[in-house]
Amino acid sequence: MDALPVALCLCGDVMTARGVDQILPHPCSPAIFEPYVRDARQYVEMAESTNGPIARPVDFGYPWGDATRVLASVDLRIANLETAVTADGVPWTDKGIHYRMHPDNVRCLAAARLDVCTLANNHALDWGRGALLETLDSLHRAGIATAGAGPKLAEAQRFAFLPVRAGRVGVLALGASSSGIPRSWAAKQDRAGLWMLRHCTEREADAVGERIARTKRRGDIVIASLHWGSNWGYEVPDEHVAFAHALIERGVDVIHGHSSHHLRPIEVQRDRLVLYGCGDFLNDYEGIAGHEDFRPDLALAYLPKLDPTTGRLLELRMAPWRIRRMRLESATLGDAAWMAETLSRIGAAYGTRVAVDAGGYLALAHQSL
Repeated sequence: MDALPVALCLCGDVMTARGVDQILPHPCSPAIFEPYVRDARQYVEMAESTNGPIARPVDFGYPWGDATRVLASVDLRIANLETAVTADGVPWTDKGIHYRMHPDNVRCLAAARLDVCTLANNHALDWGRGALLETLDSLHRAGIATAGAGPKLAEAQRFAFLPVRAGRVGVLALGASSSGIPRSWAAKQDRAGLWMLRHCTEREADAVGERIARTKRRGDIVIASLHWGSNWGYEVPDEHVAFAHALIERGVDVIHGHSSHHLRPIEVQRDRLVLYGCGDFLNDYEGIAGHEDFRPDLALAYLPKLDPTTGRLLELRMAPWRIRRMRLESATLGDAAWMAETLSRIGAAYGTRVAVDAGGYLALAHQSL
């Protein structure tokens, strides 16, 4: 009898900071240091003025809303956590936005049953290196594995391995300066920080491939989680495409890309899934004007099923959501259709199409599936 496929949930950027942190049971000090907003509660007020009141405090599961059932239905859940988990620290100098959530609110992440939080992104060190270490400790105490950050370079480059079926899924995470990560955030042999990509080149791919070759066992599935690129726009730089292909040639089975605040193209390369940009999964952007044409209020949970012995993509369905009152609600059929049309249009160059299925999910079509 054939082995059951490995079912994953891959989420884009999760920002449980600022306004979201303020509605949870244990908010940080609301003081923030942005050019135009000095109190995080203003983000709550903007959301309420747009979509109605939020009764505070909410319970820890509130932000995940209707997505909880989907998150519980898979083998593993992986998200890019774009916030420090600390109530302390000093905001990083010359950085306009600083995200943090109170450590006592980490139960919000546990409520989603997240298995791995990737941290190689442009907000993990917003409150300093000490706060990064506290973030790692808080997540590990909550039973959530991490990838892409550590007290030293060796730990930042370490795989997060989790058992599935008869094998393992290994997650590694890297961040590129094109996403806004300061180069000084790079981990070193004696300094806490992130696993940084200097450039998306063959040489960098070789270095990742060497690490995979030393670590990957027969039957392992490897996911490379990449924080790269700009916030807005559908175009994928040629070097990102080449780098994704190079990683797949060197043993990566899934490319989990993120950084943009909206969806970017999907590709199937050598029967492997490439997500160039998953968009935001949870944020506090309601009421902020600008970029409405990209629909940053819409989110997808990517639900690939993989062959457990080869890592080959067998199926990709996506659950569509809308962020409303800082909570994930089921998207309307109209919203789902908009996402499907957009992904089909921007994915045409990559040979992928997306349609809404009978259950209201988005389904990927490709010649290999």
